[in-house]
Amino acid sequence: MYDLIGDIHGHADELMQLLEILGYRKNQGVYEHPERKVIFLGDFIDRGPQILQVLDTVRSMVESGNALAVMGNHEFNALAFHTEHVHRKTEYLRRRNVKNIRQHGQTILQLTDKHLADYIEWFARLPMWLDLEGLRVVHACWDDKAIATIQAARPDNESLTSDFLHSAVEPGDKLFDSVEIVLKGKEAELPNGKSFADKDGHLRTATRTRWYKSPLGHTYRTYALTDTIDCDDPLEQYVIGAAAPYPQDAKPVFVGHYWLSGNQPELLADNVACVDYSVAKNGFLCAYRWNGEQRLSSENFVWAGQPALR
Repeated sequence: MYDLIGDIHGHADELMQLLEILGYRKNQGVYEHPERKVIFLGDFIDRGPQILQVLDTVRSMVESGNALAVMGNHEFNALAFHTEHVHRKTEYLRRRNVKNIRQHGQTILQLTDKHLADYIEWFARLPMWLDLEGLRVVHACWDDKAIATIQAARPDNESLTSDFLHSAVEPGDKLFDSVEIVLKGKEAELPNGKSFADKDGHLRTATRTRWYKSPLGHTYRTYALTDTIDCDDPLEQYVIGAAAPYPQDAKPVFVGHYWLSGNQPELLADNVACVDYSVAKNGFLCAYRWNGEQRLSSENFVWAGQPALR
């Protein structure tokens, strides 16, 4: 059985506390459990104060067989940030502007060049999703069409190549669209020039959507995966047409990414759970203890700060 842990963002103290609560103990420096494995949902880096410790903890568990892990958008962004553009030799695939440097800055500051190069290679080997017996795992959105497109460009989960990265950061390329969906979720442009400020204070004109639900009958406010959208206009037809709701009888799927808030985690749907509760933004590090159930239960959420499980 699996314990699914959401976005850590360099918060090693909270990670170790959560692992202890879940019953994992160190053996020769690596956390393990006699009966269970962790699945990490990506976004190990950026923001927090203990990024190398998080990476070393996660990677040691994965390489010892005590955990699995998928790539988050921050790991993908790091790959692009450190990959030179083949056609523009003085540039990188992810622009080194103030916003992007600020977002990735703590990782650069905390890791030596050697550590950074080593972990960039490791990021390139991480899968973007897991389709396991009884459950699925992806950082932001399970979308069959997007997954098929990525799979065709990355057979056998090979390490991400320069060609793949160049296509995946090029707007308009089908690989770009697919990676955006899987690692960042689906978005809808707000109508009539409306905008909102995200948790980092950046002005956004598009909102993340509740991709797992049918959009029929929704407004932009009710279909948004945020509580800050002030727009009661009905969804435009292109948003409805692009939707691919997650089937209610499909395997449970676990995601991170969405910076949810609240005092206690809640399910997104009976078979969809998010385990990102904003540890890097005054929230808490969250996990879901999965025991094989098809219908998920909010009672199975666990988070740092709780008493140890018995």
